[in-house]
Amino acid sequence: MTTVALVLTLSILAGLALMQILLISGLPLGNYGWGGQHPVLPPRLRVASAVAILLYAGFAVLVMGRAGILPGRGTRLVIVATWVLFAYSAVSIVMNAISRSRQERIVQTPVSVLLTVGVLIIAAGPTA
Repeated sequence: MTTVALVLTLSILAGLALMQILLISGLPLGNYGWGGQHPVLPPRLRVASAVAILLYAGFAVLVMGRAGILPGRGTRLVIVATWVLFAYSAVSIVMNAISRSRQERIVQTPVSVLLTVGVLIIAAGPTA
């Protein structure tokens, strides 16, 4: 079960990173992210998208550690950080669900749900 959750979680993080790259490049996909207020992201949100990519990479390293692919599976830091990521992901469900952007609500809310479920399964996994 953890392997499936890890593949799901890493796939979603990769897809989110790709979306951020497309937003940074100026494609008119802004209705699907950052509240949907700007079809083409302004410079400050492009910077935020770059930061998001770095965060997604960190999240990927974290869940791989918690799943036992990378070192740290049973360490207190990795366990706690994975539960914090779960909480962050759960909040993202709410934030996407209440977005003013219809496109963001329709696309990002289910993505957030899947990400949260994947992280939950990984977080609750074995510690040894």
